This record gives sequence, C-alpha cells and structure tokens, in this order.
Amino acid sequence: MIEFSLNGKAQKVEAESDMPLLWVLRDVLGMTGTKYGCGMAMCGACTVHLDGEAIRSCTTPVSAAAGKSVSTIEGLSEDSSHPVQQAWREHNVPQCGYCQSGQIMSAVALLNSNPQPDDAAIDEFMQGNLCRCGTYPRIKAAIKTAAGKMGGKA
Repeated sequence: MIEFSLNGKAQKVEAESDMPLLWVLRDVLGMTGTKYGCGMAMCGACTVHLDGEAIRSCTTPVSAAAGKSVSTIEGLSEDSSHPVQQAWREHNVPQCGYCQSGQIMSAVALLNSNPQPDDAAIDEFMQGNLCRCGTYPRIKAAIKTAAGKMGGKA
C-alpha cells in the first residue's frame, strides 16, 4: 500500500513500488489528464508536480510519491480558472492538445519558482516539453500573460 496526497486528497493505492506514477494516476486512479508521450522523460507530456516540483511521471516510480503531494492538471482548478489555464485559452495555445497538460504543469512550476521569467528563462525551463504542433511562440506568450495575472511582470 502506497499513500500520498493527490490534488489535496489522501490516496492509498495497491501497486508495485516500481510501477510508473503515470500508470497509477491514469490506470489505477482514473486521472487521465496526464498523458503518455515518449515513456523516457524526454517529451514532458506526463509532467505532474511532486511536492511542487515538475517531474516526469512516466519514469518516476510510484514509491517516490509515498508520503508526498502529487498535483495533476485536474488539481490546478475545478473550473479551469487557474491563471495559466486562462492564459492558454486567451492565446489559443493548443492545436492537437496532446502535450498541453504537461506544458501547463511545467509553466505553473516555472511561475511558482520564477514569477517574472524572461524569454531565456522560459526557453530554459520549458525546453523539456515538446510540442509537435510547434505552438512555442503562443506558449511563451501565454506564460508571460499568466505571469502578469499572477503578479509577475514577465
């Protein structure tokens, strides 16, 4: 039995300790907002927060979450009203949308650690999140808008 907090609620799961956190989230707990991309922590589609840090859930064993707090895209807000989600809509960021939950979770982690990121900081932090549709300019613009909404001046 592995216990952790998921989006602010206590969870107990029966799973092998080396099962990727992504499979526990999607298959055991039904939280399908987090996506499977490459399975090698290279594309960022599976990004979630573990104690506030952006991690790749496809290569993180569920045992790493024991006693910690996990946040997924479903946990940002109940009505998609988080400033980053609002900025994503304002800039019409998604095309196919597959990578977007990972992009948004990384953007939130960036803004939590650096409320006023410049272009270089955004490029550096977001480089591990790939978008095959090439929406990078809109992602950058949305991050700057969200920074403004969250009190930053990016």
